[in-house]
Amino acid sequence: MTTDMGMPPILSPDDAAKAVLLAAPRGYCAGVDRAVVTVEQALELYGSPVYVRKQIVHNKHVVSDLESRGAIFVEELDEVPAGETVVFSAHGVSPEVHRQAAERDLKTIDATCPLVTKVHHEARRFADDDYDILLIGHAGHEEVEGTAGEAPDHIQLVESPADVANIIVRDPSRVAWLSQTTLSVDETLETVAAIRARFPELLDPPSDDICYATQNRQLAVKEISPEADLVIVVGSGNSSNSVRLVEVALEAGAKASYRVDDASEIDEAWLDGVRTVSVTSGASVPEALVDGVLAFLAERGYPDAKAVHSAEESLIFSLPKELRRDLKAAAAAARA
Repeated sequence: MTTDMGMPPILSPDDAAKAVLLAAPRGYCAGVDRAVVTVEQALELYGSPVYVRKQIVHNKHVVSDLESRGAIFVEELDEVPAGETVVFSAHGVSPEVHRQAAERDLKTIDATCPLVTKVHHEARRFADDDYDILLIGHAGHEEVEGTAGEAPDHIQLVESPADVANIIVRDPSRVAWLSQTTLSVDETLETVAAIRARFPELLDPPSDDICYATQNRQLAVKEISPEADLVIVVGSGNSSNSVRLVEVALEAGAKASYRVDDASEIDEAWLDGVRTVSVTSGASVPEALVDGVLAFLAERGYPDAKAVHSAEESLIFSLPKELRRDLKAAAAAARA
């Protein structure tokens, strides 16, 4: 017996009438963990307030918790008093934002995910080689704005295959593509294929831009969806990778899939007639929020979750160099 996706079933006929499948990996990725710890350590080291440009990661519970500890989130740098400390979010910023920070004499700590920084480097390299760069992503997303700001005269946004017909380039033989790191892998490849059909000499980035954590979480949700009557994705509405997980679950065969910030947003009507519930979470979601969803299900007669492992993650990113330097100096002073 196999599922509609061609994989052997996870649940056996002997399993209980109700079942919960829990995706692994899920939740915090290395870049998110680094960014959140950066703000926590900055507050401990410098004291309150520490300003953060944009949401440090796209999760309202994380932002609210850091605000309660003394972080102040702002949209733009003109909201930060001159000379104060400001943290740049995991999504990255453009060179113009760095210039504005220097102009206002702000102490900056750059918590940009290293995988996003890699895409920035690729944008600069392609621009230096005078390529037209097609950036696959979502308009208005902080990561897209930061990457586009690296080479605004060379970069144009492509949101979907439908945009490809309207692309205008200077030289069809000198076109490259990059992408936002949190997109659906399948949708990105579909867009790349459409671009390549128009520009056969399209140059690929040196490595996949879709980050390992996004790919792993999408793979995991594909494994737990074919047998699911309902897939619950924990994550905030402005989290691109969380929103994509809902779409991937439905494409993989889930009968229904919904995104919630936490258990309080679950509609009990979703559980009517549901035998198997699968649960996962986006890359910026604390595990406590997943625990809350599992507790909600347990109270309604669903058994302990069965973990479904599809990949192992061991990557750890060091803290931003500016923060590491100050932490080292503080430790030395304490020993003196």
